[in-house]
Amino acid sequence: MSEKRYQGNIISKTPVTPAGAYQNDSASGVWSLAEQKAYSAAGLWPTAGNSLDIAIFFTKQNRDIEVVQFATLGNATDWGELLHDDASMQTCGNNTVGIFMGGAGGRNDINQVTMAVGGVAIDFGDLTVGRRMGAGLSNNTRGVCAGGENSSDINRIDYITFASAGNAVDFGDCVVFNPSSGDAGGSNKTRGVYANSGASGSRTNRIDYITIASTGNATDFGDRTQARGLQAAGNNSTRLIFGGGDSGSDDSVNTIDYVTIASTGNATDFGDLTIPRFELGGASNDTRTLFAGGNQYPGERNVIDYVTTASTGNATDFGDLTRSQDGVRGVSSNNPSQAA
Repeated sequence: MSEKRYQGNIISKTPVTPAGAYQNDSASGVWSLAEQKAYSAAGLWPTAGNSLDIAIFFTKQNRDIEVVQFATLGNATDWGELLHDDASMQTCGNNTVGIFMGGAGGRNDINQVTMAVGGVAIDFGDLTVGRRMGAGLSNNTRGVCAGGENSSDINRIDYITFASAGNAVDFGDCVVFNPSSGDAGGSNKTRGVYANSGASGSRTNRIDYITIASTGNATDFGDRTQARGLQAAGNNSTRLIFGGGDSGSDDSVNTIDYVTIASTGNATDFGDLTIPRFELGGASNDTRTLFAGGNQYPGERNVIDYVTTASTGNATDFGDLTRSQDGVRGVSSNNPSQAA
């Protein structure tokens, strides 16, 4: 019992050890109960990891949800569909479910998809107040929707518990009451950080944060390098990056900047997107952040860019969505903030 062998698919009499611990290489046979008991007692029974490593993007036409594999460059393919044809939703999730919240016209719907399956979404519940836009973020237990807008503009932060379908609960308020006050965000399991973008034509560079496991009003975090809205975000366990956006009046930008989630302070320049655009979608795993679609005014784009989140530098082409889209939102199955 010198190393942890792959759980299952190994015969006890003539075990076949994979190339490394926790690998899922094929082997013949099964564990015996005696062997499982012995390995468990020795603390060597492996914990199955999350092998699903996908990014899914909602696109506003035809309720489409598209999927890519983080590890493999290439174009997106059809994966499923939402219950409604709505732009400007917000997303969150864990490694089991993806959640899409709100929508154009001030919808309060919350849709749920199962990451490992895809297909047609199911109803999860409702937000406390209908809205479009807002910032979506999560840890492995809770999903949060911060801010947004409808005819009366929304300062509220809502949360849901992934394991229990039902209506959202009031969490607190954004720092500043602005239309579209929440715009894009991420977390390190403990702290949720999001861009506070302000109204179109009067963008802000604010960044706010919350403690996800508690409730209460958001706190000022610092400032982004540029005032802008309608951007996307991605993160690893340490760093949150913001990409693209508009600086007001449909003036698209290619800016990427980042913050360290566990601290507070102003953002630092990261690099540039391959093309400037706003209303794009972001999704990330522990290594890469993807930026998909968007509007390079006056035209929608299908480009997917990626960056290595832990480094800095300009984005690189990853592939394309199935069609040119703006109003894109993304979520992943294997973000470090979503793992148990």
